Amino acid sequence: MRKASRTLPLGVLTVLLLSQVCSGIKWLALSHTPASLHINQTLHCKQLAGMVSSQAQLCRSNLELMQTIIQAAREVKKTCQKTFADMRWNCSSIDIPAHSTKYSPDLERGTRESAFVYALSAAAISHTIARACTSGDLRLCSCGPIPGEIPEPGYRWGGCADNLHYGLIMGSKFSDAPMKMKKAGSHANKLMHLHNSEVGRQALRDAVVMKCKCHGVSGSCSIRTCWRGLQDLRDVAMDLKTKYLSATKVVHRPMGTRKQLVPKDIDIRPVRENELVYLQSSPDFCAKNDKMGSVGTQDRQCNKTSMGSDSCELMCCGRGYNPYTEKLVERCHCKYHWCCYVTCKKCERIVERYICK
Repeated sequence: MRKASRTLPLGVLTVLLLSQVCSGIKWLALSHTPASLHINQTLHCKQLAGMVSSQAQLCRSNLELMQTIIQAAREVKKTCQKTFADMRWNCSSIDIPAHSTKYSPDLERGTRESAFVYALSAAAISHTIARACTSGDLRLCSCGPIPGEIPEPGYRWGGCADNLHYGLIMGSKFSDAPMKMKKAGSHANKLMHLHNSEVGRQALRDAVVMKCKCHGVSGSCSIRTCWRGLQDLRDVAMDLKTKYLSATKVVHRPMGTRKQLVPKDIDIRPVRENELVYLQSSPDFCAKNDKMGSVGTQDRQCNKTSMGSDSCELMCCGRGYNPYTEKLVERCHCKYHWCCYVTCKKCERIVERYICK
């Protein structure tokens, strides 16, 4: 007897389709999770798009962690697009619809763009978890440890340090899971993504700074209470952008008893631990090319007076640009009143802007 077929709900079908795609950054689809969904039951894990089986298992065993991971996915998208807003490739392809089964080729082909996104994703998830420990949003962790070294005179350890150790452990367990599956694409791609993810985490380790708060009579700051905290994610992203611009092209070739990634043009040295690597060259992103993952720069805004990557000459790829005017309404002539409020007037001004042909 044949079993009757049944139609799966769209939400479940979406999850199944996404789970069949082996992209290691498919979990970024969590950025589309409705704010109204509170992850407090294991059945909620089935409603989250983009996770492979081991990530779903982590969800079921660490429910309170998922809200933080969802926030990390949103931070990746926002930070990537802001970091590359002045470049031809502006990270727009990271924002795929929740029901899509794959990313565009610029993030699937092993390009330097995918290298940046993997590195930023790995850094962001650990960064967000570490900060959540500090803020008390996670019950499973608390403040980071107090440093063992004795501080200088006038300084003392205190406050609540970001728990980077816990963030790195849980973040890597979640973000690296897709690359450690048997059906995770080619071995070369897996090695590339795992390497770049670790570069992102190393950039996060390098972003730990000493933060202090002053104490003393009349603000004299005679004593400073200090702790170790992370820089903002945008600072980590700018460090990774520098690595993106100097990324090394690699090939997958035998080295001893196994294949490894080695620099394509510099065979005499191994890949450095702090450099981003990529397997496939990228297009110039000037013209629209769906096969290469380029949306082109037509109608992108450019800066007529800039000498950088956002200049009209570079952004428009020599095609020229069209000017247009825009009316801005701003606060002006602000006045402070004792005590304690500020009143402002509204002023209008016309600005000229430029978009690529």
